[in-house]
Amino acid sequence: MKVSGFNEAVAHAHEKDPQFRPEGYQFIRESLEAILKKRSKGKQLSPSAHVTASELLDGFRRLALKEFGPMTITVLDYWGIHSSGDIGKMVFHLVEAGAFGRTENDAPGDFEQGFDFQESFVLPFLPPAPSSLGETPLPRVQLPVP
Repeated sequence: MKVSGFNEAVAHAHEKDPQFRPEGYQFIRESLEAILKKRSKGKQLSPSAHVTASELLDGFRRLALKEFGPMTITVLDYWGIHSSGDIGKMVFHLVEAGAFGRTENDAPGDFEQGFDFQESFVLPFLPPAPSSLGETPLPRVQLPVP
């Protein structure tokens, strides 16, 4: 099904698969635009060149961390996005709606082995574990018994 604009494509995709919120589709588009903008600045490839699944996932991860920091996992969870595979499903919903293009070699499975959400969006924000080398444990405080 071909649609006339991106918002219509998002509405079609959301209707087909309501697991993913429209904001998530918009963020995928922003990620793609950021990749193409970076390419044009770096004179790597023409801005219209094909973006691979791994490039889109990397751009998505970087933009999410930049935009949402320690709240990234919470935002993505709200949007229904829990894995790289979910991003692939969303991309292919947009392909089906005519908002994104693809090559004959592109497949939703290309996104499956992208990155681990816990490792990328949670672990960087956890406090460091106490070192066993020379760390003095906190003193135990005994409270008075009433």
